[in-house]
Amino acid sequence: MSEENSPVEDGSVVVATDDDQIRLCYPVMAQLRPAFNEHEFVELVTMMQREQGYSLVYVLVNGRAGAAAGFRTGISLAWGRYLYVDDLVTDSGMRSLGLGQRLINWLFDETTRRGCEAIHLDSGVHRFDAHRFYMRNGLEIRSHHFSRIVG
Repeated sequence: MSEENSPVEDGSVVVATDDDQIRLCYPVMAQLRPAFNEHEFVELVTMMQREQGYSLVYVLVNGRAGAAAGFRTGISLAWGRYLYVDDLVTDSGMRSLGLGQRLINWLFDETTRRGCEAIHLDSGVHRFDAHRFYMRNGLEIRSHHFSRIVG
């Protein structure tokens, strides 16, 4: 059996490349990004993949996504070449099973594979458990992120 046709094992990190895989990520991603219904989510992720180089990955657990992350790469004067994590979430019923750890380790490796110098992410100021997780994994608070809704 070729590697392409090999079944994916539980605990594997899978890159979502088609609508079915993107749809599989919706229930866990909706816990972090509840503003979208499943159809809108699939449509938006597909557009971001095509137009912005967004990648969506997930940890497979019993046929579903137990944790998921969305990211893209970029280059800037401030950071050089970087991997930016837009979204990172573990299903609320599967926390403390090591799925987030598996995913962040995969993201660290992907940062290197893509020739990036650093990994960056923003996290809501109220997400204290996430902050502890990020700091435990060597990420540091290096700046404040400012924004303003216009229009």
